[in-house]
Amino acid sequence: MTVGELLRAFARAMPPQDRPAHVSDARSLEVECTGVAYDSRRVVPGMVFVAIPGLKADGLQYVSQAIASGAAAIVAEQPAPAPAPVPWVVVTSARLALALLSAEFFDHPSRAMRVVGITGTNGKTTTSYLTAAIFEAAGLQCGLMGTVTYRIGGRSMDATRTTPEAPELQSFMRRMVTEGCGACVMEVSSHALSLRRVDGMQFAARVFTNLTRDHLDFHSNMEDYFAAKRRLFEMEPAEAPSIINVDDPRAQALIDISPRPVTYGINKPADVSSGPLAMTLEGLQFEARLPQGTVRIRSRLVGRPNVYNILAAAATAASLDVPLEAIEKGIRQLPGVPGRFELASTRDDDVTVIVDYAHTDDALRNLLETARPLAAQRLITVFGAGGDRDRTKRPLMGMVAARLSDVVIITSDNPRGEDAQRIIEEVKRGADAETRQSSADVLTVVDRHDAILQAITRAAKGDVVLIAGKGHEKYQEIAGRTLPFDDVAVAREGLEARRVKSRAG
Repeated sequence: MTVGELLRAFARAMPPQDRPAHVSDARSLEVECTGVAYDSRRVVPGMVFVAIPGLKADGLQYVSQAIASGAAAIVAEQPAPAPAPVPWVVVTSARLALALLSAEFFDHPSRAMRVVGITGTNGKTTTSYLTAAIFEAAGLQCGLMGTVTYRIGGRSMDATRTTPEAPELQSFMRRMVTEGCGACVMEVSSHALSLRRVDGMQFAARVFTNLTRDHLDFHSNMEDYFAAKRRLFEMEPAEAPSIINVDDPRAQALIDISPRPVTYGINKPADVSSGPLAMTLEGLQFEARLPQGTVRIRSRLVGRPNVYNILAAAATAASLDVPLEAIEKGIRQLPGVPGRFELASTRDDDVTVIVDYAHTDDALRNLLETARPLAAQRLITVFGAGGDRDRTKRPLMGMVAARLSDVVIITSDNPRGEDAQRIIEEVKRGADAETRQSSADVLTVVDRHDAILQAITRAAKGDVVLIAGKGHEKYQEIAGRTLPFDDVAVAREGLEARRVKSRAG
């Protein structure tokens, strides 16, 4: 594909109101196109460089660097400030242009697979793992993209963000097609939807898990946050099924705009629902009732929130005509999801230690309500809140933890550029307000390693220790540095020290 062919195909794909205003110079349009870039440091000769307005810097600042590195054309929201040595295309939305150019360059891989997009505040990762497991059980090789990993064919890599930028996203999906994947399940974040990373994609099904407070450092309010999520259900093709959690207050707004809604839930009548639930630390057992028939669920996932995730995955697969036997098999065979109610302890330990990604007040509440009936004795919760993110949720997380735990240890999470002690104090204000009504002991330990070890040391036989906030992450971001850190590894260190002490005693 030449640069000219790419730009012409991209112009045809743009909505009429967003089509390029003009091309300032037609020279060099027929050179071979080598890719699409938005980072000038990654430009190689023959690439089209898109100058996107970033959150911290404007891509226009780096056009000269991109041209010096061999960019064959520039796409930007502003005209060239001076005569440019390469073609310069003016667009109304550089981010939309980046998405459509990337889809065109990689020849629309989403059209060659069944792509399931999952959005919502909580449950995206687990629902994606479940759905992918069902596809695999049906004999369909399935790619996976989300918060934990990008899986392409038989290879996996650590995820850098929930939904990659459009060039990386389309590149990964093209590789999936090349590797023989017939399906792809991906988490679609509100950031990705707002920043138009998935524009130009074709979804076989869209899934909405729930909406609770999060990312208000990026979105101006909850309405703006929901509007971003809703965009997934406004994308083509309109007739693709929309899998919607009917128990969420926002469900009806999505049902109203979806030509083919498929609802799931526990509390309200739904197309896909659950029978009586049996929940233990060993997993879940219940019947999932679908329009196509009843599926007997046996899963190693734990807790009521995972009932919703299982119903979402089952509803998605059934709406895409996956056999019920494969739905049952895929759910049964999934061993678990990294950092999602992950057991760090073993049956030989006298305490139960669980690591989870819960990092909002609603996710923390779900986690604690799941763990409470499983605790023979006390519930000890270790958690923190991320820096440079939504501050409004910090006291709310403290309140939830103090209300539902017996012992709370507030520690650092990823403080990033903020002072960890100040974040802890903001969380603790909520916890202190709640302890006027509850009897929880609230402690603060800035060092997360020490906090986890103290929690396990303080635990008595039969206690459950919850370590929340980071889940699968293998790092901590502190003062501009990314340092190795693994909640599960630290928990196992504490458990081993507890065993040694027990043997010595």
